[in-house]
Amino acid sequence: MNKHVIINDVGPRDGLQNQPRVLEIHQRVELINALVAAGVPEIEVGAFVSPKAVPAMAGTDKVFAQLKGDTVFSALIPNMRGYQSAKEAGVPLSSLVVAVSNTMNEKNIGMNTDTALVACQGVFAQAQQDNSEVQAYVATAWECPFEGEVSQADVIDVSARLLAIGAKRIVVADTIGAANPANVTSLMNALVEKFGAERFACHFHDTRAMGLANVYAALTAGVRRFDASIAGLGGCPFAPGASGNVATEDVVMMVEQMGFVTGIDMKKLLTASDLAIQLTGTAKGGKAKLWIEKYLS
Repeated sequence: MNKHVIINDVGPRDGLQNQPRVLEIHQRVELINALVAAGVPEIEVGAFVSPKAVPAMAGTDKVFAQLKGDTVFSALIPNMRGYQSAKEAGVPLSSLVVAVSNTMNEKNIGMNTDTALVACQGVFAQAQQDNSEVQAYVATAWECPFEGEVSQADVIDVSARLLAIGAKRIVVADTIGAANPANVTSLMNALVEKFGAERFACHFHDTRAMGLANVYAALTAGVRRFDASIAGLGGCPFAPGASGNVATEDVVMMVEQMGFVTGIDMKKLLTASDLAIQLTGTAKGGKAKLWIEKYLS
């Protein structure tokens, strides 16, 4: 069994996009550098979206210009225009988002799922010509805030179509934190059996206090890549009910106590968590943060 778990910290993008306090460019860079210092191997640092729609992501190109190191930095892109902006900024990995539910896509990007997939195809084709990497988030993979429960067959179908048109990887996203370990196990087992574990990552929110349990369920299905957010930051401005992501410090603690390896320095990760709390004024830190601090002291 592969004991290496790769953590992608989405705090600087998903975590900050819905905060009441909009951070300055230098503050966002400071948070990212704290995560780099902790050895977090992958970090989602921003999004190339309309600054009017998401003010917290304005100046993502300026953030990228100040980053250094071997960390895999990524950014969210909504369309071809976003892809071109990311390419100009030197972003090594871009992320498209397609919801399984039509209503979520219409609310988020103004088109239904089929139309969104056609738009994605153009981005993937261009990325292939440019020798660039683009992955895809399959949002509302378990439940949609507008349509309710989502069909597993529909998730498999959207994932298959994205892989067929060139997605580097599929990140299966529990957008509003409605999944539970049983349906996570069911869906991820089906996806892994059909396409292979190496094609998937998981993204969980902790709305119903099941974020860690869902990470565990995906682990048992063979998934070894997970999004997490420093200090539990998170929430989607376009998805009613979405709360913070599962906290990076909690995920690292759990998987390492289970015998997996992340390569992340927990003491330095807690420093990054403290910084996230200080900068935002809203982050509370992982649920295990106080215990981890006592354990390491």
